[in-house]
Amino acid sequence: MTVAFDYDQLRLALGPLATRFDVDHLDACASTNTELLSRAQAGAGSGTVVVAATQSAGRGRRGRTWVSTPGDSLTFSLLWRFDDARALAGLSLGIGIAIARALTSLGVADVWLKWPNDIWLAGRKLGGVLVESSLTGERAAVVIGIGLNLRRSAALDAVDQPVAALDDAGSPPSREVLLAVLLSQLALVLDLFERHGFAPFHEEWQDLHALQERPVRLVDDERVLRGICRGVDEHGALLLDTEAGMLRLLGGELSLREDPCTS
Repeated sequence: MTVAFDYDQLRLALGPLATRFDVDHLDACASTNTELLSRAQAGAGSGTVVVAATQSAGRGRRGRTWVSTPGDSLTFSLLWRFDDARALAGLSLGIGIAIARALTSLGVADVWLKWPNDIWLAGRKLGGVLVESSLTGERAAVVIGIGLNLRRSAALDAVDQPVAALDDAGSPPSREVLLAVLLSQLALVLDLFERHGFAPFHEEWQDLHALQERPVRLVDDERVLRGICRGVDEHGALLLDTEAGMLRLLGGELSLREDPCTS
């Protein structure tokens, strides 16, 4: 299915930042992250963006499928090259800040973040982030995949968790305007992150964390941990206050769920 994409509208909305991005809109691909990782290996520059109207193998965290239908979602990936691959701790959390700022600037209220990479609207999942990278020496080519639900669809309603779409909060902007606002905020965040890491965003992230100071359980393939979520440290690691003491937990295979049975 062909979905129109207005490059002129995108450039106008980006303004002076338009020169920092090279955007390619595809009607379909397997995965924007997979496509952009391939382009990165072929030498694509920082600021390259791949947008897809539909993905046949869209991926979320832990290999989950990302559900989207043409025109009802915005799915794209951004390539950003970092000189120091060792300084990327907390990057997905910083990206969440950029997304929250973008949505708020567009008048969307009740936007929250859930560790490590979910975007919530009024207590339901609106979208997510998938960060993947390839290393060359000390340098990193980082592909940032972002998916946001724009409008409700039958496919979205069939998802087995509470989900939201931007049209729940009013008429969503065009895909081009939304992409431009997201890219503008991402540029600001990524420029600062490259210089100072996650620390400058720590307090803002704590304020936006949907499960801050709430009872939760953390589940991975081998264990279940219960406690009170104290947010994250200045490197983006989750802080879980348990009966055994404070645990510092990194991303990867951990999954965070609210646990109403814990007090």
